[in-house]
Amino acid sequence: MRPLVREEIVALEEYAARRDDYRDAVIAHKRDRRMPVGDRVTLLFEDRETLRFQVQEMLWVERISEPDRVQDELDVYNELMPGPGELSATLFIEITDMPEIRPELDRLIGLDEKVSLVLGSGDDADAVPARFDERQLEEDRISAVHYLRFHLDEGQIARLADSSQPARIRIAHPNYGAENDLAPALRASLVRGLTAEPAPLLQRDPSRTAPPPDTVLREGARVRVVRPAGASRDHVVVEPIDEVPSLLAASPELLGELMLTVQAVATELAGVRGGCRIRTDVGGSETRLRWHVHALEAERRDRSR
Repeated sequence: MRPLVREEIVALEEYAARRDDYRDAVIAHKRDRRMPVGDRVTLLFEDRETLRFQVQEMLWVERISEPDRVQDELDVYNELMPGPGELSATLFIEITDMPEIRPELDRLIGLDEKVSLVLGSGDDADAVPARFDERQLEEDRISAVHYLRFHLDEGQIARLADSSQPARIRIAHPNYGAENDLAPALRASLVRGLTAEPAPLLQRDPSRTAPPPDTVLREGARVRVVRPAGASRDHVVVEPIDEVPSLLAASPELLGELMLTVQAVATELAGVRGGCRIRTDVGGSETRLRWHVHALEAERRDRSR
């Protein structure tokens, strides 16, 4: 599946108006992609819609709109996106008795080697092992939530698509043996994700696709200072008012005025935040000539996310 991109994310104002309907649609979609395996393990198979919903909800709860921070959230959840020929799932170990959580989890150490998708039956059965996210694994501990993948070749995808052949999830751990057949709705949903890209449950309103304008903070005859749309107070831009194709095309007089303005803005921001970083877009086919001034405190905060 393709990774999620910012152009697919609905802005907060639009999401507020459509959130209830979207949540209902995603809940119904997840219902078909969730399955129990025994009495304590549940698998939720992830796809673009389950992951996009998590991104949208995270942005909504945290009130995130800055493009860089939106991209940070996309990067996090795109790591769970199934690749070509893959099924991606979140595995939940559900233990409701609080005093028993750690002892019961300890009994399941080694679970990462005991989960498989079994296609077919008898001597002809093909067991596809789950590949757990190694970053979550420890030798002597296990968490209650794990991310895993099943990588299928073309023959295995064909067997999954053939409803006449059994398909089930099997857990063969010494302290937890269980298996369950894939329900027809789940199986059909998995096959659709492997063979095509389903229509999205939420689409941006074309009438709202135009980005909001930058906020002009000050403006002279040839140079202005703006805050980019969606940026925080710790990100300010200095740019020529008239379009300049590149740094090389700027006159010495314009460059002098730009540098003086950058110096003044950096001094102000550093005085408030303790320091700043300056980045230059030199212009060209993709960007216009601009100087970005970022507070160092904001830089550190962004890196820590």
